[in-house]
Amino acid sequence: MNPETTAIVLIEYQNDFTTPGGVFHDGVKDVMKKNNMLANTIEVATKSRAAGATIMHAPITFAEGYGELTGAPYGILKGVVDNKAFRKGSWGAAIVDSLTPHPEDIVVEGKRGLDAFPSTNLDFILRSKGIRTVALGGFLTNCCVESTMRSAYERGFDVVTLKDCTATLSQEAQDMALTHNFGMFSRPMNHDEFLKLLT
Repeated sequence: MNPETTAIVLIEYQNDFTTPGGVFHDGVKDVMKKNNMLANTIEVATKSRAAGATIMHAPITFAEGYGELTGAPYGILKGVVDNKAFRKGSWGAAIVDSLTPHPEDIVVEGKRGLDAFPSTNLDFILRSKGIRTVALGGFLTNCCVESTMRSAYERGFDVVTLKDCTATLSQEAQDMALTHNFGMFSRPMNHDEFLKLLT
């Protein structure tokens, strides 16, 4: 795996998920702890950056009032609105301190839905940088990570999903995604396996 043509895309490592006091932290903290998710991701970002790979952050944010969404949101986005999560400029929407973007990192702007591609310039950035391999980590395993994985696969990228750098709302849902879905649209592996291939 060539670091120069590899990007690590970190999806929604924001306080509302990652940090005590965050709106959705209580829902994901058990899976995060079992996976050692945050520490694993910090290691991936640090070592991949040093190896010359591109580190990209894909946070989700909304203006106060959630005007970017339909007037009657449902499903997971209704939960975001009802809980007033990921409001632009808020502590909850900020990227967790331990993964604060470095100057050479890229912060993808405009993510308003589950898939990190449609409302952002992610595809343009990846192609303009000559990226061939996209490695994914983040929240929620079976939602935004999987949606982005499927899109990256369809767009012809070599997709890696970092199993122990993902978390969702239950261990059952985590296991189901890793066991049944990820292998169809990516090459699932733990972070240490990935780092051996990259560095």
